[in-house]
Amino acid sequence: MSAQTSNYHRRVAEQKRTAIVGAATALFLESGYDRTSLAKVADLAGVSKATLFKQFPTKAALFEAIVAESWNTDGTTEIHPAPGDLRKGLTSIGHGYVELLTRPGMTDLFRIVIAEVSRFPELGQTQFDLGKMPYFDSVRRYLDAEREAGAAELDDAELAATQFLGMISNYVFWPRLLLVHWSPDDNTVTRVVDEAVAMMVSRYGRDTPPGPRGR
Repeated sequence: MSAQTSNYHRRVAEQKRTAIVGAATALFLESGYDRTSLAKVADLAGVSKATLFKQFPTKAALFEAIVAESWNTDGTTEIHPAPGDLRKGLTSIGHGYVELLTRPGMTDLFRIVIAEVSRFPELGQTQFDLGKMPYFDSVRRYLDAEREAGAAELDDAELAATQFLGMISNYVFWPRLLLVHWSPDDNTVTRVVDEAVAMMVSRYGRDTPPGPRGR
């Protein structure tokens, strides 16, 4: 098989995967997780059941794909800035977090989980384990790196990450679950991020980093 043919088949497979994930998301929202069959997903996505089962043998695997794609940060949001400048790093993370929370599908994902978690607690666990926690841990590791670099003085990076992300999501994201037209403009979002960064720098920042610990 030539490289050109291989690339073509890969693109077709990716297109079908995107169609399947989109169809599943729409049906989970419209009919609920329990009442959505893989056959209905295949029909709405315009693919054969064999094609769907090849990529997603179970409904749980399909939901995992929705979570993974919703929280995927490859090449988009910045969560690994170099330590040494707390304000700059947090600003980058803050705007990246806004981009993540406001991307198409994120609100839908949370609505699916909230609607079904009482009957299917595994959906909440999947969202937590594959989506929220990996992202949260990346921010916590960044704050630990700033502490090691001497740019931040904190004893609990987990608490600090919770505070920072919470200040942003509480305005940018959570109202969207109840208010369908909630969409702050860019200037407001920038102000929210800047204020969250200012509070973190005031609480945890060091004006003159003394260098990594142990030196």
